Amino acid sequence: MLLHAKSTRLTVWGFLAVALLLLVGAPLLVTFMAAFAGSWNGVLPSNPTLGHLGGALAADNLSALIVSLQTALFASLLAVFLGTWAALCAASAPASSTVSKVSDAVFHLPAAVPSVVVGLGLLTAFSKPPLLLNGTVSIVILAQTLLVLAFSYSTVSAAARGADPLIPLAAASLGASRLRVLLTIRLPLLLPAIVAATGLALALCMGELGATVMVYPASWRTLPVTIFTLTDRGALFDASANTLVLIAVTVAVLAVIAKVKGRTTLR
Repeated sequence: MLLHAKSTRLTVWGFLAVALLLLVGAPLLVTFMAAFAGSWNGVLPSNPTLGHLGGALAADNLSALIVSLQTALFASLLAVFLGTWAALCAASAPASSTVSKVSDAVFHLPAAVPSVVVGLGLLTAFSKPPLLLNGTVSIVILAQTLLVLAFSYSTVSAAARGADPLIPLAAASLGASRLRVLLTIRLPLLLPAIVAATGLALALCMGELGATVMVYPASWRTLPVTIFTLTDRGALFDASANTLVLIAVTVAVLAVIAKVKGRTTLR
């Protein structure tokens, strides 16, 4: 009853606004100011400059940004493909069946352990023949795929289990093959969820550091690794400028995906 009172609602919303401002707004604001700061010896920065942002757009950092985009694209597409396939298989079985429970456990397992554990496990598993991946691009993509697989599976699985099961059954009763039902009915119905899973996976991969920093080769350095390296060296202003670039590119990519998702939902 108290939540229906106007004063209580205003208090709750005010508390949430303050918490959001402190947890999200304040760090972003400090990062923004540091990216353009020439020095910071007081409460506020001084001697504003565009030098740090220019350095963030230099060739080396742009190469790291392109590496991040490529890695995130391949890893997210692979995770969404595997997650969608697993979600369709799990949705075909009863929710209380062993297949459904095992699928949920297996595909949620990478999200239950720290990312550094995933990185260490990959280093240990693929450090010797016959499958030697250490020092290759493949191990970076594999690490990020494992980390976002659980989120891709969960997103598509929820949509698959909530879909009307009578629609594909009706198509099958009219003589449609299983492949045709999959391609023309089940996947189109899940397309908004698949696009949403792709956006989530891309966003997570763009900022992934824990496993990537353990497995990446020197020739395939992502932008989060560059930011971590700059921070470790004490170059906080340069790290902040690179962070702004990473945020801007990630938001732009997510905006494109959101537009695509909107079109699939309308269809």
